[in-house]
Amino acid sequence: MVAMQLTEEVAWDLADFVIFGSMLVGACGAYELAARVTSNHAYRAAVGVALAAAFILVWMNLAVGIIGNEENPANLMVGGVLAVGIVGATIARFRPQGMERALVATAIAQALVAVIALIVGWGYTLILTGFFVALWLTSARLFRRAAREQAHAGAAP
Repeated sequence: MVAMQLTEEVAWDLADFVIFGSMLVGACGAYELAARVTSNHAYRAAVGVALAAAFILVWMNLAVGIIGNEENPANLMVGGVLAVGIVGATIARFRPQGMERALVATAIAQALVAVIALIVGWGYTLILTGFFVALWLTSARLFRRAAREQAHAGAAP
């Protein structure tokens, strides 16, 4: 809201605030659920990083677009990146070893979007893509740590 007072470049309407609020509730609710299900700190951190990456990715894509502007249909590929993560997490049943694989697949999907955009001439998104790939891989690494800790403890996540 402060930015709206300082510049005309930020012009949110009620729908923008509702969408942003819904995204916050969804991300915070998902993290709260994960925190209640496990006491494993690495697992919690992995969930936090993955949710932060997804939140920032969606927010940026809706606000200004990752490829070109927010109205560029190429930005729909970002939904595919998130779908890879969601489907992978579901298949893994949120177990840490499977979550590691799901997040590596998500990182690969993110990189693939940038490669496609570059080849087709939609724009240069390699630096931004590197940021998101790093977040997805950081989460994957934390899930790997959680899986090792779980194996040593012989307990569920």
